[in-house]
Parts: sequence; C-alpha cells; structure tokens
Amino acid sequence: MKENERTQIRSLPSGVPGFDTVLGGGLPEFSFNLIAGGPGSGKTILAHQILFANATVERPALYFTVLGEPTLKMLRYQRQFSYFDPDLAGSAIQFVNLSAEVLDRNLDEIFKRIVSETERAKPGIVVVDSFRTIGGLPGSTARDASSDLDRFVQRLALHLTTWEATSFLLGEYAEEEQRNPVFTVADGIIWLSQATDRNSVVRKLQVIKTRGRAPMPGLHTFRITNDGLQVFPRIPEHKRLRHEQQRTRLSTGVPGLDEMIGGGVVAGDAVMLTGPAGSGKSTVATQFIAEGLRKGETAVIAVFEEYPEDYLARATARDSKIGAMIKGGKLELIYLRPLDLSVDEALAAILEAVQRLDATRIVIDSLSGFEVALAPTFREDFRESLYRLVGTLTATGVTVFMTAEVPEGFADARFTSEKVSFITDEIIVQRYVEIEGELLRVIAVIKVRGSDHSHEFRLYEITANGVVVGDPLKEYDGIITGVPILRAKQIRAKRSK
Repeated sequence: MKENERTQIRSLPSGVPGFDTVLGGGLPEFSFNLIAGGPGSGKTILAHQILFANATVERPALYFTVLGEPTLKMLRYQRQFSYFDPDLAGSAIQFVNLSAEVLDRNLDEIFKRIVSETERAKPGIVVVDSFRTIGGLPGSTARDASSDLDRFVQRLALHLTTWEATSFLLGEYAEEEQRNPVFTVADGIIWLSQATDRNSVVRKLQVIKTRGRAPMPGLHTFRITNDGLQVFPRIPEHKRLRHEQQRTRLSTGVPGLDEMIGGGVVAGDAVMLTGPAGSGKSTVATQFIAEGLRKGETAVIAVFEEYPEDYLARATARDSKIGAMIKGGKLELIYLRPLDLSVDEALAAILEAVQRLDATRIVIDSLSGFEVALAPTFREDFRESLYRLVGTLTATGVTVFMTAEVPEGFADARFTSEKVSFITDEIIVQRYVEIEGELLRVIAVIKVRGSDHSHEFRLYEITANGVVVGDPLKEYDGIITGVPILRAKQIRAKRSK
C-alpha cells in the first residue's frame, strides 16, 4: 500500500430515513457499536431496521435477546412495522433467545453461546439486546455484579471486533454513565433520548462517536411511526446563493403591490408579510402562489394555522385554478400542525415537496402558527432555527414568502415575538387605520434589500378576486399611530368647498 493511500471502509445503509446523513454516509462495516438510551427510546426498533435493511441469506444477521421475553412476543410487535419482512425472519435474520442462560446468571455460558452461534452462522450483523439485563455471578454483591458485567461486555466487545461482522450492543444507560469502559471500546455510540417539556415529548438522537467518520454534530429529532424510526437531521447553516446575473423580479399577483416593491419581489429572496388578524395576509400569499402557477411555475404552501381543507376552500373561492393545480401536480399543500413539531421535521417535509415538484415558490403561512406548533423545547431557539430554515430554503434558489401575525400596536415595529425580521430580504406590512369613523386597511413596504422601493402608505381593499392596492394617503399625518390626522391645509381646502 502506498504511503498516502487510504483504506476505504464500506458503508452499510441503516434503513432509517435521515440517519445515514447524520452518520456521515452510513454505518461503517465491521464496526462495533453501542446503541444506548432509556426504556422506550427506540433502541430495539432501530436495531431491527438495520437488520432488515442489510441481512441476506448469504450474509445473515444474528439477533440475541436476553430480555427474558419469548422471541415470538418480540416479533409480534415488530411485525406491526412496514420494514418487517416475514420472508427474512428465521432465514436471513436468525433470533437466538438467551433467557435460560441469563436465569442461571452464568456469564461464561452466555459468552460461549454467543461465540458458538456466531461461528456457526458466520453473520454479517450481530445484535445483543439488551446486555444490561444480564446479572452477575451467583452469590456476588451488587457492586461485584456490575463489575462482572463490565468485564463480560469488554470481553464480548473484543471478540465482536475480531469477527468480520458489524455488531451492536443495546443497553439502557443514563447520561452520567458515559465514562463506562464499554464506551471506550466501541467504534460507534448512538444515543437515543426523550425530552419532556410540559405536555410535550420529543425524541432525540445523537451520534456521540463513530470512528473514521465525521457525523453531523448535535441532537437530531426523530419520530417513531408505522414505518419505524425517521430521523430529521439538524438543519445545517447554508450560505445564501446569489447569482451574478441580473436579479429577476417576480410578480406578487397583487395589483399595485409590485410597483411599491420596485418591480416585484426578487427571485430567491425571503419575503415577510406581517399584519394583524383579518388584514388579508393569507389572501396575498395565495395571490403570490397563483401568479406563479399562471406563469407555469410550481409551488408549495405550508399551512400551520388551519386545516388544509378550509385553506384550500378559501383559496379556490378566489382562484378556481388552485384546486386543479393541486390535482395536476403543480401545487402541493402541506399541513404541519402537530404541537410537538421540530424545525428540522418541518424543513424536511417542505424540502421533499420542493424536490418532488421542482418548486420555485414557497409560502409559509404563518410563522406565528409555526412557532405555536413547535414543541416547547424548540421554541427557546426559534429565532436561530428559523434563520437556518430560511437560509436552507433560499439556498436552493426558491423564493420564500412568509406571513406573520402581529398585534395591532404598530409603532414598535415588532414582526414576531422573536424579532426575526433580520432573516428577510423584503418586508411588507399591513395595518388598520381609522379615518373619519371608518376602519380602513393600509399597506407599506419597509424593506427591500439592495433595491429602492416606495415609502408610501397606500390603502388597499380585499375584493372577491383578492387584494387590490389603491391610492397613497398623502394628505394624512400620523398614519403609523392608527389614527391619522388630516393636515391643516387639507382641512382648509375641504372647508373652502
């Protein structure tokens, strides 16, 4: 071998959506791994997904269970998941129950059984679940039993690393136990946990260690569904992609608004529309999508505040083509409203839809609903998470249009409770004003990055066809207060008539 030539370690697919990305490309072949976590964290399900994704008759998998429950009972539960293949169970995947040896508390016999079964089957994957239920030798104290178990695990780990098999030990560990010697022996350590905050429970996964790889750092959320585990890799920070060519303008589909923005929103920008309840934010967002569809583009709408049927009914009432575009595969409506949602999960759903449709426009309606839908543990870093989410989306080249509800108090210029206006390239605001005893709506553009724009407050109406922007309120002062005052010269002009 040449001095600078590196040995390539083959990667095995985990069979878990999103997990290979976190691992840095998959599971290193012939590695010895520890899957640790508390009861109910998903260790057994993860191990089975890995088995069913890799086991073959030629290179079978051995699954040793020391849980004290019959193999048939374990398989009865595993059969409920879509990854379970009955044709593989018993042939490509062989189950060995060590309950008898465990009851005798004979660690030597347990070790010999594992070694003999492994030498017989010559497996590609070996799983021992759960080794921490094994007791110490007869007559030993609790302290001695723990020491006996540690020595047993180290002895087993050393043998597993000498076999040409990818092996996994499943064990229940608390975080303070990470100094256990088995953590030093292991090539990879996968930690599963559950975070409880008020009435919300969120599952998290961390790859603490994997030799020869660069896994994604941090905690990654995951769900257990009928398909097994699905991991949502933590959103990496992305640099905004700016094309050197002239910036393309996209029409909003709102008469009069493009003129205020300076010719339309810039393609690839992040646009935020804020306003109080009932000001027409969703209507403008729908018009933005409909305009793109009219020009042959594809789009995605992520809804957080209402059921998709209600949202679609209102959108279709203003533009009958919306429903047809969904059926035709040009538009996808995503409903994201669980109260234990993570930012990474939301991004995964949106990006999958964008890739399916090759979408150029995205609407997030609304950021306020999105924040409420997040699990409490994620609301603390909502500002940072939203920054990464928007950066990832715009890095793909799509134009992101977001709505956010704000209190009627306008003078403080708050756009969300987390002050996330810095993530946007363009900001459009709506508000109510009282003029001559009548409640009216006004709109203004307060930010367009790298471009001039109108600085006027303009009246607008919500018609049967959507929002229409009207004339500027040039004769009034104090519009930002919500109670404009007619200028003195305008008053004199009215009196003279």
